[in-house]
Amino acid sequence: MFDAVLLTFLSSHAPYYFQERGEYMAEKKRPQQRNGFRTNEYIVYPAHGVGRIMSIEEQEIAGAKLELFVITFDKDKMTLRVPTTKLESVGMRKLSEDKIVKKALTTLKGKARVKRTMWSRRAQEYEAKINSGDLISIAEVVRDLYRSEAQPEQSYSERQLYEAALDRMARELAAVEKLDEDGAIAKIDEILAKSARSNKAAAEAAEDGKAAA
Repeated sequence: MFDAVLLTFLSSHAPYYFQERGEYMAEKKRPQQRNGFRTNEYIVYPAHGVGRIMSIEEQEIAGAKLELFVITFDKDKMTLRVPTTKLESVGMRKLSEDKIVKKALTTLKGKARVKRTMWSRRAQEYEAKINSGDLISIAEVVRDLYRSEAQPEQSYSERQLYEAALDRMARELAAVEKLDEDGAIAKIDEILAKSARSNKAAAEAAEDGKAAA
């Protein structure tokens, strides 16, 4: 009877766990911060975009203890465990600072820069930029592959890369500016559409100037 009461009491008062022989001991408190990153913080993992550190846990692998960041990517319904000592090699970083976000949004306003090379080569370059995790490089892909209603439609492969870049950029913008993803996409679309109209007007003015001369 006493054992049952003790078990009920201990099981309702965290943090405790029970061993097989009925003994109990305090559960080791998990760390909240490592290498400048803390739990519940949003981060950028280059290959997958914005994720959230849910916890920092310790696992024993081949007899060695390894400390891991547990990172979730809600949109992709995926969880990664990244060793806390491997952040530099995998390229994990904090969300971009405001000045970087501002520069990325300014990049969207520029004129598209499309190289005269084979599409397969350009596609590889775009994909490398998307997976670099660099927000400005990703913005360059969005800018270069954007098509307004007045322009020819994108090919299927162009559309795929454009949507991948837009998704990565919008998710980070949303996390930094505390928007929902739809709001971030709307903001990017508005900048792109306005820039396309401005660039078109400038091109038409230049053509009119040449004709008048």
